[in-house]
Amino acid sequence: MTSVTAGTGREARRTAIILAASQAIVGSAAPIAISMGALAGQYLLGPDKSLATAPITGFNLGVALGALPAAAIIRQLGQRSGFMTGTVVTALGGLIATLALFHASFWLFAFGLAVIGVGGAFVQQFRFAAADNAPPEFKARAISFVLAGGIITAILGPQIVIFTRELFAPVMFAGSFASILVLAAAGALVLSFLRLPTKALGKVDVAGSDARPLAEIVTQPRFVAALFCAVGSYALMSFVMTGAPLAMVGCGLSEDAATLGISWHVMAMFGPSFFTGSLIHRFGAERIVATGLILLIGCAVVALSGLALWQFWTALILLGLGWNFGFIGATSMVAASYRPSEKGKVQGFHDFVLFGSVACASLMSGMVYNAWGWTMLNWMVFPVTVLCFVALGALKMSGARQPG
Repeated sequence: MTSVTAGTGREARRTAIILAASQAIVGSAAPIAISMGALAGQYLLGPDKSLATAPITGFNLGVALGALPAAAIIRQLGQRSGFMTGTVVTALGGLIATLALFHASFWLFAFGLAVIGVGGAFVQQFRFAAADNAPPEFKARAISFVLAGGIITAILGPQIVIFTRELFAPVMFAGSFASILVLAAAGALVLSFLRLPTKALGKVDVAGSDARPLAEIVTQPRFVAALFCAVGSYALMSFVMTGAPLAMVGCGLSEDAATLGISWHVMAMFGPSFFTGSLIHRFGAERIVATGLILLIGCAVVALSGLALWQFWTALILLGLGWNFGFIGATSMVAASYRPSEKGKVQGFHDFVLFGSVACASLMSGMVYNAWGWTMLNWMVFPVTVLCFVALGALKMSGARQPG
C-alpha cells in the first residue's frame, strides 16, 4: 500500500471521496433492509404481526454487535482491507436473507438482516476514517462529505427495491435482498482504490502511547453529552422510521408509496451533508445538534397532524433532516474527545452503545405500533428530545464546551 503524508488536504479529500462513493453503494443495503424488512417480516409471519419489525431489529443489533469486532478487524488489517472485509460480510447477509425468503423462514431472515447489519458496522466506520485522515480544520467537513454519499443511497436503495421486489415472484422481496450481493461487490471494487497514510492503518504504537483508559475518555462531559445526543437522534429516527412503512400501508397507501417515503427520508438524512460540516465549523457542534432536535420535534408535530400521504412524507423528511444535524453534530463532538492512539476503542465503544440502543428502538417500534398505533410512536419524540436538550445544557453549564 502506498504511504502518503497523513492529513494533507489533497489526500484527505481523495479519501473522503472514495469512502463517500463506497458508502453510496454498500450503504444502499441499509435502506433495502429497512424499507423491506418489516414488510417482508409481515409476509413471513402468521396472523400475529407484532414481531414484524424484528428483522429490522436484527439489522440494528448486527450493527451494534459488529461495532467492536469491526473496529478490531480494521485496526488489525488496516482500513482498506478491513473495510473490504465488511463488504464480504454484507454480501453473506444478503445471501442468507434471500435464501430465508425462498424457504419462508422468518427467523433465518431476521438472522440474515443481522449479518447485513454486521457489515453495516464496517460502513459506519467510514465517517471516523475520513475524520482520522483529515487535518483538524477539515474533520467535520470530511465526516459530512462521506455521509453525503448517502444521497445516492437514498435514490439507489429504494429504486432497487421497486424494480427487484417481484424479480423472483411468487417469492416476494427475494430479488431485493439478492441485489445486495452485487452492491457489496461494487463497493469492494471502489474501496480497493483507497490509499491511506501509515499512521491511519489502525495499528496503534503501544510503546510510548499516550492512550488513556477507556473509562476516563467516556466519562468526559463532552463525550457523555455527544453520546447521549447521538443515541437520542439515531434511536428516534429508527423508532419512527421503522414504523412509518407499516403505518402508511396500514392506512391504505401502497407499498411503492411507503418505499418512496423512505427514499425521501434517506435523501433528507444525507442531503444536507454537503454543508453540515461547514455549519458545524462556523456555529459549533452543539448548536447544530440542537437544531437537529428541533427538526425532530417538527417531524412529530407534522405526523400527529394527520394521515395523508404528504404528512407522512413531510414527517419523514423532517425526521431525516433532524437525524443529519443531530448525528453529524454529535459525531463531530465525539471525534474531538479522543486522541489518535485512542480512536479504535472509543469508536467501537461509541457505536456499540449507539446501535445497541437503535436496535432496541426498532424492536419497540413494532410493539408500540401494534399496541397503540402511529400516534404513540410520534408522541415518544418529545420526552427523548427534552432529555437531549438537558444533556446539552448540562455540558454548557459544566464549561466543557470546545470548538466544533
